[in-house]
Amino acid sequence: MTTSPIHIGKVVRHALVFNAQRWQGAPITMDTLLQTVADLFMLLAQRKLNYTLVGGIAMLQYVQGRNTEDIDIILNTTALKKLPEITIKSKYPFFARGVYHDLQIDFLLTKNPLFAKVQKTYTIQQPFFEHTISSATVEGLILLKLYELPSLYRQGNFTRVGLYENDVATLMFYHRPAIHQLVDELRPYLSEQDMAAIEEIVGDLERRIQRVQPPPQR
Repeated sequence: MTTSPIHIGKVVRHALVFNAQRWQGAPITMDTLLQTVADLFMLLAQRKLNYTLVGGIAMLQYVQGRNTEDIDIILNTTALKKLPEITIKSKYPFFARGVYHDLQIDFLLTKNPLFAKVQKTYTIQQPFFEHTISSATVEGLILLKLYELPSLYRQGNFTRVGLYENDVATLMFYHRPAIHQLVDELRPYLSEQDMAAIEEIVGDLERRIQRVQPPPQR
């Protein structure tokens, strides 16, 4: 866990500054980005919406050095309609992408039963610089990332496969969750083929972890 509240705006701003690909498109007004992030979470609080922060920002509560320029939120479609300030750029049955001023937000919609389960069961209030925010637990983050991995393999998305596997391995190494129990929780939501792939991935990650000595207990 971190020792001081994470400043979400600064995390996003730093990631954008160092991502050269973003400079090929429309310029981002960095000076206003910090306020935009603060305004977003104030808006969610004022509307009293049930949401859960996931993705790279949520990861930073448990591990250091995770770089991300997007904000990922679990939300239901009814709540999303109560945010007309957010311009929806694309929408699918279980996902949506929106923009709030210059800030990109990825929504995981609770029409997906696993996303709904994570929001209901694996959520904790976490202090951030901007606000106290409902955020996914270690177990919730692992469930979401394992769930996505078989699809990423099929897409041949090597970059995201590596990122997600590293996230899961890091959470397993530092927090020692009951990983096989979590794998079993995924069975109602995935095919037998995908479950076999996840079991193989977890086995590989466990072998990687065994090759590294755990940090000394003080």
